[in-house]
Amino acid sequence: MDYVINTMSNLIQQTAFFNLTWGNALMIVVALVFLYLAIARGYEPLLLVPISFGMLLVNMFPDIMVTPEESSNGVGGLLHYFYLLDEWSILPSLIFMGVGAMTDFGPLIANPASFLLGAAAQFGIYVAYFIAIFLGFNDKAAAAISIIGGADGPTSIFLCGKLGQTEYMGPIAVAAYSYMSLVPIIQPPIMKLLTTEEERKIKMEQLRPVSKLERILFPIIVTIVVVLILPTTAPLVGMLMLGNLFRECGVVKQLSDTAANVLMYIVVILLGTSVGATTSAEAFLKLDTLKIVALGLIAFAFGTAAGVVFGKLMCKFTHGKVNPLIGSAGVSAVPMSARVSQKVGAEADPTNFLLMHAMGPNVAGVIGTAVAAGTFMAIFGVF
Repeated sequence: MDYVINTMSNLIQQTAFFNLTWGNALMIVVALVFLYLAIARGYEPLLLVPISFGMLLVNMFPDIMVTPEESSNGVGGLLHYFYLLDEWSILPSLIFMGVGAMTDFGPLIANPASFLLGAAAQFGIYVAYFIAIFLGFNDKAAAAISIIGGADGPTSIFLCGKLGQTEYMGPIAVAAYSYMSLVPIIQPPIMKLLTTEEERKIKMEQLRPVSKLERILFPIIVTIVVVLILPTTAPLVGMLMLGNLFRECGVVKQLSDTAANVLMYIVVILLGTSVGATTSAEAFLKLDTLKIVALGLIAFAFGTAAGVVFGKLMCKFTHGKVNPLIGSAGVSAVPMSARVSQKVGAEADPTNFLLMHAMGPNVAGVIGTAVAAGTFMAIFGVF
């Protein structure tokens, strides 16, 4: 009888209920809220579902992220090994290859001025960098946090790993992906505040057709130019352009399909669950986390505003041929920001079609954020 009692007692003691802290309970609630937003409201479910489920798992069973050194049998937890691929910058780079294989750079090629809008929207990154230093973060941590302003989760994770700021990877990644998901909520008020009704109604001329040769040469030329100037961008820009070359060259359809579909979704599962698993209560519920979330919002807001303001300048210099709304798409949340530009423009005039025009700054923003990350790496001498 004593054996049965002891056995049952041991089993009960091993349940999560006896090890659950109030912080774990809070993070479980947060995970459930994220799942609701993803499933019921459709906020970027491909990102939020794996992230929130990883968050759920680690706060019920912390050992799923245990390292081999901390483990009793010398074997790490499942999500620890997924996470190593984030730390080593492998998964973010593969995500970029998938994005390249899925992305049409035609609007950017047809309107090279879009590069300027994509560059302007990176302003928020540098604003957040200096504010983060003012709030007490060291320079590398400030750089890793500031990239949230590009609304680019993979680049945020990539830079965080490269700069050795893995202690902040969970809050940074969750903030970056959350703001990517909340683009339709965050951006419209800023866009409407900075533009007039007449500006939002501006219709832009149809983009010129882009030849197949231009599409093939674009990823090759961008890779050569950007990587020669900033070699540190090679893992991101190189993979982005390789994926796009797969798409446009027309002779490797199998590779293009794999990069854009099967491989992309496998990587999203691994990256999303491992990022979510970095948000244990002990690691996440800190004052620094609140600072990071606030800084990310500030960076994103400034990036959106800078893009719109630069769009207004282009509108003036082109005598009303550029709708300033497309400047907000300069943050690299592809294609969500471009869709928001279209939505806000259509609210002002249902016959207005801005989507393809906004895709130019949008994909330029992807390149711009990668360049910003490469710039920080070069400044700190990290490769």
